[in-house]
Amino acid sequence: MKYDVIVVGGGVAGLTAATYISKAGKKVILIEKNEKCGGLVNTFERDGFYFDAGIKAIENTGIVIPMVKELDLDIEFLKSYVSIGIEDEVINIEDINSLNDYKELLSKFYPESKDEINAIIKVIRKVTRYVDTMYRIENPEFKNLKKDRDYIFKKLLPWLPSLIFTLFKINTMSMPVEKYLENIIKTPSLRDVISQHFFKNTPAFFALGYFSMYLDYFYPRGGTGKLPEALERKILENGGEISKETEIVKIVADKNLLKDQNGEIYEYKSLIWTADMKTFYSILETDNLNPNLRKKVEETKRKVLSCRGGDSIFEVFLEVDEPVETFGKISTGHFFYTPSRKGLDGIRRSELYKLMDTSLKKQDVLNWVKKFVQFNTFEISIPGLKDPNMIPEDKTGVIVNFLADYELFKKVEEAGWYEEFKAEIEKLVIETLSNTIYPFLKTKLIRSFSLSPLSVQKRVGTSEGAITGWAFDSIPVVNRLYRINRSVMTPFPNIFQAGQWVYSPAGVPMSILTGKLAAKKILMR
Repeated sequence: MKYDVIVVGGGVAGLTAATYISKAGKKVILIEKNEKCGGLVNTFERDGFYFDAGIKAIENTGIVIPMVKELDLDIEFLKSYVSIGIEDEVINIEDINSLNDYKELLSKFYPESKDEINAIIKVIRKVTRYVDTMYRIENPEFKNLKKDRDYIFKKLLPWLPSLIFTLFKINTMSMPVEKYLENIIKTPSLRDVISQHFFKNTPAFFALGYFSMYLDYFYPRGGTGKLPEALERKILENGGEISKETEIVKIVADKNLLKDQNGEIYEYKSLIWTADMKTFYSILETDNLNPNLRKKVEETKRKVLSCRGGDSIFEVFLEVDEPVETFGKISTGHFFYTPSRKGLDGIRRSELYKLMDTSLKKQDVLNWVKKFVQFNTFEISIPGLKDPNMIPEDKTGVIVNFLADYELFKKVEEAGWYEEFKAEIEKLVIETLSNTIYPFLKTKLIRSFSLSPLSVQKRVGTSEGAITGWAFDSIPVVNRLYRINRSVMTPFPNIFQAGQWVYSPAGVPMSILTGKLAAKKILMR
């Protein structure tokens, strides 16, 4: 089978790329190894409850909504409001003035650290202005610059000087947020409560700019999975092909060929790879490449395979016999909740690493995970508060997730007690929430189930179960916004890459943007 373009990977990046390629009239096929497209952006039904697995809301950042409009996708976005809570206190983030409420929240639990709190709030306010500047207008990649003169002269050109200044400023805040906060806050528990729900070594700008991101969250009516579904429909409407449950097991780049698990051969003029990058270089044949190209490919391969994926997550799904209004009295439908002001204070990192350096005794691990859950920060999503059609009448579905280490779960699996460990974490999460913010869970919980980093790795196919691509302490890809056009390039002139593995920090907007950029590179050839 011969194609102008083959796109491998049916996540948002691959779907975006294939949509733009098919829109241009090229013969394109999108190949996805799972039975369903969407990757980390998907919604599923169980017992009449609709749950989102992966992301819980979508950040616009001047990319997502313009893309939806440009492609005329059949999708409705609802505003997704965010709440932040510590122990029994919860605030709702409504606008930039909610920073004052956040300051008061921190001051209540850390009255001895008011000067430090004032200092960090000042920084967050400054970074929020930078983020607002970056995403103030629709991304020009999704505008028709030949026709939309008003956009060019009234928005784009006035915005460029402030963007350049902002990019310069954020580059000075590229150090890990943990180290950045140490220079401002000396109270460990306060530092933890501010930062412990971010990935390890997250750049300070990205982490401290999240207050602005909270104001830019949207939720597709019907669940996050409606976004990939709309893209999939558009590809088919445009005459493109989609092949699911098809896994590419060999890439013969010198002959422009792919081979799937059934021995089927696909020939391409151009290839866009949006799946796991370690997989790409693991199945790539290099023996017949010319010496110069082979040298470049082997060097890139070495860098990619030597790095690890970023943090993964543990997700607990709860079916609750309680009206959604009860939850609405506590928070919005997107809730960052810390059950204890104590914070993790080394439990997440140093204690875990010491634990894994030993023989990994079961009781030691269970003792550690009890503290880890009790003092962690949960991202809680309540789909029914965003869209009432997501739940059965007078019941509520709740999703609780937090960062988790893939290697720990892998070692536990190898030791033979993975299911027991998974069940114990699930139980501890329910107990912690029942003893704090949701006491009615003790009597109103119908059933629960969970997904671990191993579940993510198996379902989505990402190395180490990573949910945002590469770990921030080792990044073999572009991580500067002004270089993002280069992020889609590979050593091969007719092979491009897109998605969470090609730009760091990644996310849905960057997956969409790199998918569009990869398609653009091909269409301009």
